[in-house]
Amino acid sequence: MRGRLAPSPTGALHLGNARTFLIAWLSIRSRGGRLLLRMEDLDHPRVKPGAAAAALEDMRWLGLDWDEGPDIGGPCGPYTQTERLPRYAAALERLRLAGLVYPCVCTRRDVAEGQSAPHAAAHEQRYGGTCRDRFASYAEACACLPSGGLPAWRFRAEGETFFDDAFRGPQRADAAEDGDFVVARHAQGAGYMLAVVVDDAAMDITEVLRGDDLLPATHRQLQLYRALGLKPPRFVHVPLVVSEDGRRLAKRHGDTRIAALRGRGVPAGKVVGLLAWWCGWAQWGEELTPTDLLPRYDLTRIPPCPAVLDARVRKFLGISQA
Repeated sequence: MRGRLAPSPTGALHLGNARTFLIAWLSIRSRGGRLLLRMEDLDHPRVKPGAAAAALEDMRWLGLDWDEGPDIGGPCGPYTQTERLPRYAAALERLRLAGLVYPCVCTRRDVAEGQSAPHAAAHEQRYGGTCRDRFASYAEACACLPSGGLPAWRFRAEGETFFDDAFRGPQRADAAEDGDFVVARHAQGAGYMLAVVVDDAAMDITEVLRGDDLLPATHRQLQLYRALGLKPPRFVHVPLVVSEDGRRLAKRHGDTRIAALRGRGVPAGKVVGLLAWWCGWAQWGEELTPTDLLPRYDLTRIPPCPAVLDARVRKFLGISQA
C-alpha cells in the first residue's frame, strides 16, 4: 500500500483539509503501508509565500507523518511539482503525438456563452468543441492570441469510464456529457489534471483518498491513465466539512485554520478528537492522537453526508463566526 498527502500551498490548512488528510493517513497506516507527501504547487498565481512550510508544520502538529517528501527525500523525488516539469512535458508530448490533445484559445467566457443548457457539474461549463479541429499547430493557435498569451491543451474526451469508489461505490460517466477538458494551461504540460496522473503513476501510488468534490475529476483522470497506458490507483472520495449553510468553509464561517487554532492554544488532541468524532470514531470531547485512532479506523463508519461546522463545534474550538 502506498498513499499520498498532497497539500497545495495556495492557502492555510483548515479543519476540512485536516480531516481528509487524517483519513488518508489512517487508511494507509492502519494497513502498514507507506505514505508520501507531495507539494502540489502548480497553481502559480494563487501560491502563497511560506504556505508550503506552514502546511508541513500544521500536519506535524496534528501528529501526521510521512515516509517520503520534499523535506526528507525518497526514491520517487522530487516531491514538489514545480520540480517535475519535464515529466509533464513528456506526457503531454505523448498525447500530442497520438492526436489526443489539441490547442484551444477559448476563454472561460467563450465556453459559458456557448452553453445551450446548464451543465450538471455546476463548478464548470461543458466545452462545445470549438477548437477541436481548428488549428494545424500550436504556433497557429498562439497567433490567435494577444502577445504573451498561450493556448490551453484540451484532451479529446471519448467513451465511458467506470470505477468502484471504496466509499461511494460504483461510478460511471460518459465523456461526451462533459466534453473535452483542459489538461494544461502551460506549453510544457504543467497542469493539475495531467500532473497528478503522471505523478501518482510514477510514485507507485496505490490509493488516492481525497474529498468528494474531486469525484468528477476522477473520470477525466481515468481517461488520461488509459491514454498513457498507466494503471490507476484505488480511489476513495470522502465527504467534505461544510458550514451550516452547506457551503465550503470560508472566512465568513470563522477562522478554521489549523495555525489559528494552535495560536489560540487549542490542544492538537482536541482538534484530532473532533476530526475523529466527525468520522464516527470518537466520543464528543475526546482528546486523541492519530496513532490512538489506528485501531478505531473504519471507513464504513464515516457518515455519507458532509461534516458540519455548527455552533456547537465553533464553541468547542473557540471559533467566532465572521
